[in-house]
Amino acid sequence: GASSKDTHPDISAVVWNDFRGGIGVDIMDGVQDVNRAWWSELQLRHKGQLVLPPLVTATAVSGVSGAFDVDIINEHQNVIYAAFGTDLRSYNSTTDAWANVRTLNNRATDAINIFMGGTEYLVIATTAEYDYYNGSAWARSTSQKTKYLAFWDDRLWGIDADGQLWWSTTLGTEIDDAQVPLPSGNITNLFVGRAPSGDLILYCGTTHGLFAHDHLNQRFTDTELALPLHPDNGLGATRWRDATYFSSGLPIHKYVNGANAAVITVMGPDRDHGLPTDRRGRIKQLLPSVNDMLALVDATSAPSALSAHLTPSPSTSDVIAEDSGYSHILGWDDMGWESKWVSAAETKAITYGHVSNAYNSYRLWFGQNEIVYWMALPRDVNNPDQLTSQTYHAGTRDHELPWFDAGESHIEKLALRVSLEVTGASSDETVLVAYALNNSSSFTTLGTITSNGLTTYTFPDSSTPTGTLFRSIRFKLILDRGSTTTNSPNVRQMEFHFMKTLPTRYAFTTTVDLRESEHAGKSREEMFENLRSAVESGTLVEFTFRGRAADDAGNSNPY
Repeated sequence: GASSKDTHPDISAVVWNDFRGGIGVDIMDGVQDVNRAWWSELQLRHKGQLVLPPLVTATAVSGVSGAFDVDIINEHQNVIYAAFGTDLRSYNSTTDAWANVRTLNNRATDAINIFMGGTEYLVIATTAEYDYYNGSAWARSTSQKTKYLAFWDDRLWGIDADGQLWWSTTLGTEIDDAQVPLPSGNITNLFVGRAPSGDLILYCGTTHGLFAHDHLNQRFTDTELALPLHPDNGLGATRWRDATYFSSGLPIHKYVNGANAAVITVMGPDRDHGLPTDRRGRIKQLLPSVNDMLALVDATSAPSALSAHLTPSPSTSDVIAEDSGYSHILGWDDMGWESKWVSAAETKAITYGHVSNAYNSYRLWFGQNEIVYWMALPRDVNNPDQLTSQTYHAGTRDHELPWFDAGESHIEKLALRVSLEVTGASSDETVLVAYALNNSSSFTTLGTITSNGLTTYTFPDSSTPTGTLFRSIRFKLILDRGSTTTNSPNVRQMEFHFMKTLPTRYAFTTTVDLRESEHAGKSREEMFENLRSAVESGTLVEFTFRGRAADDAGNSNPY
């Protein structure tokens, strides 16, 4: 007859071969979390395949004198531009070099590429004004303070740190519009989203929540996304697929406007058990791409307590102290969160990102530690087996599973063996397998896989396969590759076998002698009725016994 992994009468099994549910589960809740990981730096989008993340390429140093973060990145006519301090530079992808093209009056705070009136413009906000480029000449408008930019209704829109909105159909000439009803310094974003009517409108992110622009009445109104004060409200905000996404530190609110009511869902990377301590932080930016909504997370500084009032200076740039955390990029595909890239420790925060098809290559460009990086983005969900040209990260990357306790954390189980099916392995492309027990942070290495096929490790080791007792167990895989960028080990499946056990229990067998007609003042009938009443009472009954003082070998108190 048919058989399955559960057919064995004594051994239980759990199989991991699909991690599309994403990261963020620290303790498994039965089989419903078998498609989740606690933390992973591998690609999780492929069923039955676990490979290294995409290769990230660092561009040349900017050449700017001094140490400056990358404030903005955008494109114009197939060329990437980035601002380092007040130096705006263009990138030559052929020579891998940055060239100075413009000196800004102030640090850049936002940038946008628009097509208006038959001309393509690159527009850069610098708090006190904005600069713009039409492909042949630069110009600067100083009549309006500008911190954030958006394009809607065939107009360029800008807003300053005080919340004053303006619009322009001819760059250099602006007309005032609505005023955000908040004190200065609380504006965090300006973007386009879906209104309850179904039309696209302007939205303004603030530390006090989300405001909608009423164009006809030139005002900002409250939305159904009512949020309390948070200094990072709206730093990440974008429209992706059917919804508006709005961050508040690490949490993200999915905001879908309906005909009669709005639907709000909390779906950030903190939605289950959060992220590891050194990956926690605040979302600096949300970016839409074909397959993912991308979140740029600054984890170099731990979140601090909120103050009752916020008085940031609109003329100063964000400065993050170096710390032991890791900035990283996450992707959301409506199924789960996946880590796309992780920085080295003790480096500056990630600052800005841009999804682009510049140089005819679909990429994510981002700035971190004073360098601009790029990473190729897939145009569809790919099968790694069919992409021989796909390039992978150089060096080790971890994949850590949740704690597994078989639904009974208080009972010991017996770990017997774990089997992994791997392809693409070699002496250079390897998979290290390790485990930890009972909430310990210390991992024990089972071995390193260097060949294709099925590899089985027994507990505690191959020479003494007697099993290892555990209440909870967690596995970690560490993938590595050699010098060939298109190579990656591929973990197809991992199967863990264990036995459910019960605590050792002892029983007593007694013979009650009722041959005597009377004992301790009780008749034989009374003794029998007392015994039967105790057995049938249904409650606990005291049972007292006396152990032997010594066994036949003369050992005292053996039992």
